[in-house]
Amino acid sequence: METETIPGTDIPLTVLRYGTPGGRKAYLQAGLHADEFPGMLVLRALGRLLDRAAERGAIRGEIVLVPQANPIGLRQHDSGFLLGRLDAATGENFNRGYPDLSVVGEGLTPGPDPAANVAAIRGAMAAVLAAERPGTPLAWLRHRLLTLAHDADLVLDLHADNQAEPHMYVGPALWPASADIAAAIDARAVLLAEVSGGHPFDEACSGPWWALAARFPDAAIPPACLAATLEMGSNDDVDPARAADQAAALLRVLEGRGFVDGPGGQPALACEATPLTAMAQVRAPVTGLIAYRARLGDTVRAGEVVATIIDPTGAETEVTAETGGRLFARHSQPYGWPGKVIGKIAGAEPLASRSGNLLTD
Repeated sequence: METETIPGTDIPLTVLRYGTPGGRKAYLQAGLHADEFPGMLVLRALGRLLDRAAERGAIRGEIVLVPQANPIGLRQHDSGFLLGRLDAATGENFNRGYPDLSVVGEGLTPGPDPAANVAAIRGAMAAVLAAERPGTPLAWLRHRLLTLAHDADLVLDLHADNQAEPHMYVGPALWPASADIAAAIDARAVLLAEVSGGHPFDEACSGPWWALAARFPDAAIPPACLAATLEMGSNDDVDPARAADQAAALLRVLEGRGFVDGPGGQPALACEATPLTAMAQVRAPVTGLIAYRARLGDTVRAGEVVATIIDPTGAETEVTAETGGRLFARHSQPYGWPGKVIGKIAGAEPLASRSGNLLTD
């Protein structure tokens, strides 16, 4: 275990390391949005499993865990609630604004050897990061997390949605190679996007590889970092038994990918992957109480009523589905206002309304 203090603060960041650096590397973090709690407990449980694997000499390569990746957000309390999605000092989303490491392409001349290209690109990324001098606690945190993860073969960023079934965000270049990970969390939606907007952490790790492959089409540049955002369920669903099951499933991912000795293996995936541009964000058109007409996990049709917005002193307004698909996320606070996202539907066909920033900020 290592603990660093964020410069200019008394806030510690704790990193757990297993195995030996220098070979293949897996990096897992949780709580980047500090008010999304299930993943923190999952990585605690996974750490216990890796402790036992280390005792029997079963770790291959290096595994890095950061169970609470946002200690800044964990200090943000107001009116009895933890507010960990946005930085109180800047208003910025903790999972946006990561550096674009594809800039290393300006100094590279990659060739036909994929292993040599991967080594050169990772070396260039490390040099760019080493030269940066972040000037604020938030900038330092972003820089430190990306430094820990930039040279990993596997990066899993554990989140949770407001009220949701497990689901996963990943780049199209990494699908179906990441199907075992989606199956591990029993994902009910897998959302594919090369650029989702805002430069979140997972795309800062994986995106440079397909950006560089497009820039140098004659060179052999593989997608050397498989990075994905795993939404483990609902924000407030902190259950030790469920966390233990999810940790065991992630251990099987690590086994199946050769980071830990063991059989690996996952159940069949319960959904198909669909474009993030096909995911409808159900938004409240007016202010009022939200009475959901569709349950979490329901399959809805385009035009079907998903919720009714009720003005306690006035009218009722029906909110309909823009697309057909699975309602995999809803908002736990049953009060809406114009533009508030109150649900998410995983559809199959891209929507004209879905462009630009595709994520909920």
